Amino acid sequence: MAELEPEIGLVIRHAYLWWSEARQAREEGSKDRPCVIVHLRVNEHRELETYICPITHTPPEVLERAIEIRAATKMRLHLDDQRSWIITTEVNRFIWPGPDLRPVPGGGYSYGLLPGVMTRDLVAQVKANAQDRSLLVVSRTE
Repeated sequence: MAELEPEIGLVIRHAYLWWSEARQAREEGSKDRPCVIVHLRVNEHRELETYICPITHTPPEVLERAIEIRAATKMRLHLDDQRSWIITTEVNRFIWPGPDLRPVPGGGYSYGLLPGVMTRDLVAQVKANAQDRSLLVVSRTE
């Protein structure tokens, strides 16, 4: 895992904890799922804070608050062939690599990178949600 360098747009597998699960005092996500790194920052302790958005098969309640992943991209990343969305209204924050990073099927710790344009749109949507205070953050380190 030490060889995996996190970067914006990288799709990883993580035990993502939904905001609704965290509000119920759960500390573990219900399942491991693909997630996308959308922000990285070095904190005051020189640790790499990593922010990820979840990928889900469940259609979003508000289409403008999610990005659908095209079938060709899913195929390139070796994800399943069901429709999937990246949810941009919530993120998990953790110190890289963290205890909740999981190996992907077939080995390794990453599925690959999203296309550049899709990554820019994703990050812009997350930033817009942060600016209008609709972004929910779940801290996962420890």
